[in-house]
Amino acid sequence: MRVIIQRVKSSQVSVDGEIVGKIGRGLNLLVGIADTDTEAELEWMARKCLELRIFPDDESSSDRFSKSVQEIGGELLVVSQFTLYGDCRKGRRPSFDRSAPPKVAVDLYDSFVSKLRQSGLRVETGIFGAMMQVSIENDGPVTLLLDKERTESENFP
Repeated sequence: MRVIIQRVKSSQVSVDGEIVGKIGRGLNLLVGIADTDTEAELEWMARKCLELRIFPDDESSSDRFSKSVQEIGGELLVVSQFTLYGDCRKGRRPSFDRSAPPKVAVDLYDSFVSKLRQSGLRVETGIFGAMMQVSIENDGPVTLLLDKERTESENFP
């Protein structure tokens, strides 16, 4: 599983010119699901996104990374993005062989969103599989890549 985390002042996602998700201060999460992802990766990633300390104490603080999105009562915009698993090393067209098939990915994506909603924070989403336009007002800017792959030891109980 891969997630691009962006600390934002605001963010919104539109489909066919209509806003389907919009947040104020918080995190914009672009989410890619791999063909090997399980509930374990989703659980780890949700906890990491909610607890990662990437917000300042206040606007005048010199410590820019002291509070989590939970601690500031921020909001989350979660957008599915299978292209995070695009492999561009060979040829001129990306390969998406590592991305989970849509029928599998949608269930895992929905589960991930559900885990985030359990935090009590406001969570907005795009529409899975739709052509979306995402508007992001970065704060900082702060952009991080989280990557959680199942390890060999996790493959065998």
